[in-house]
Amino acid sequence: MFETTLCYIENKGRYLMMLRGMKACDPSSGKWIGVGGKFEKGETAVECMLREVREETGLTLETWHYHGLIEFVSDKWESENMHLFSAHLEGDVDIDFSICDEGVMHWINKDEVMGLSLWEGDRIFLQKIMDGEPDINMRLEYHGDDLVSVTMK
Repeated sequence: MFETTLCYIENKGRYLMMLRGMKACDPSSGKWIGVGGKFEKGETAVECMLREVREETGLTLETWHYHGLIEFVSDKWESENMHLFSAHLEGDVDIDFSICDEGVMHWINKDEVMGLSLWEGDRIFLQKIMDGEPDINMRLEYHGDDLVSVTMK
């Protein structure tokens, strides 16, 4: 099992979303996700999230919210513990979208996000973020690309 972070960054009624598909054998290819990635040796969840946001967007977050742990279990992919974050940025935000080598980034209006090609489990916890839920902990079980079980913790 490996550990990752995922951060949904909001600005002016939009979320910064990435369409994955730049790496070979990416289980999220063709899906839209927030910003994040795998832990490096010795990192905490916050350190990983801040590094991933900086590497993929050039942004240095000063404030964020830690929502909780999402456990992914799959019959096809390695299991994953994902630490879920969100951040709200005020004012104009300038991002160099060309620095990310993992996918294509876009600002997506909040009312359009659920219409994107998302993992079904991501749809659940992202809606909870949008609804203002501070604590989100769950176990998501997939068979292939199909979500078969959701357990709230």
